Order: sequence, then structure tokens, then C-alpha cells
Amino acid sequence: MTERDFEVLFKAHFKGLCFFAQRYVKDNETAKEVVQDAFFALWEKRDSIDSEKSIRSYLGTSVYNKSLNYLRDNKKFDKDILVAEHLYPESGLEYSDTMVTKEIKNLIEVSIQELPEKCREIFVMNRYENMKYQEIADQLSISVKTVEAQMSKALQHMRVRLAEYVTVLLILIELGFRK
Repeated sequence: MTERDFEVLFKAHFKGLCFFAQRYVKDNETAKEVVQDAFFALWEKRDSIDSEKSIRSYLGTSVYNKSLNYLRDNKKFDKDILVAEHLYPESGLEYSDTMVTKEIKNLIEVSIQELPEKCREIFVMNRYENMKYQEIADQLSISVKTVEAQMSKALQHMRVRLAEYVTVLLILIELGFRK
């Protein structure tokens, strides 16, 4: 990976990864630091990373893990809040349930990172920031129809990527888990 390739990758994914990290760390500046650390780690390991695997997936997983490490290391957050956010395992969970939940969460996050930048941005604004289509359209200076089309594209992508997990997801939802 050349410096130019890295710069292009950084510009294309930094903002989306910051939205993603902020979901966990709940602070914009901390999210930026987490994402910068992930890019730094990618740069340091650029020669040893399997080019057959998606670098976007690598970054998504790296940001997820670094976000959770930040929460663990800084212990600023109340355990009850982490449990409520499903970031801290509850004692009643079976190990296998925790692993399945973690695998599905990772797959969801990787699937989100696979979306084109604008589509991902719109999806994150709607699903993670709870913004209405009109609010997204106003903020991005686009039509509501464009937001609808991008959300439809994102949801179709998610359905395809998560199809094999539908049964497991339904069971987890029935048991009271969130995605």
C-alpha cells in the first residue's frame, strides 16, 4: 500500500468510521482518536495484511475493538450503562450466546462499512443517530427521495449480508437482545 493509497482510504472512510466509533465511546473527539489509532495500526501493519481480505472490514473490526478497549481501559462508564448498551456481558448470558451475539454484531458492522460512503452515512444517521429522512435530507442538502433510495439500497444490502443469520437474530430478539 502506497502513501497515496492510504491517503485515499483515509479520506474515504474516516468520517464513517468516526460515526461508528462514536456509537460506542459517546464522544466525538475520542471517536476521532480511536479511528486515527486504527489507521495508524493499519499503516504499521500494511505489509503483513492479507490483500485478499477487505481493508474496510479490517478497519471496521479494528475500530470496534479499539472502541471497546477504550471503554475498558478508561472505566469512565458505569457498568450498568455498558450492560444497557450491550457492550458488557451480563452474568446470565451463556458463553456461546455471547459469542454468537458478538459475531452478529461484527457482521452487522462490517456490512455497514461495505456500503458506499453516502449510503453508509445516510444509514448511520437514520439507524444510529435516529434522524428522520427529512432531517437527513436537510442536513445533507439532498431530496427525501434520495434518502429513501439510499436507505432502500442499504437495507437490501444488509438483508443479503445477514440472510444466513435471520433465524439466530429472531431468537436473540425474542430473548431481548438488541443488534
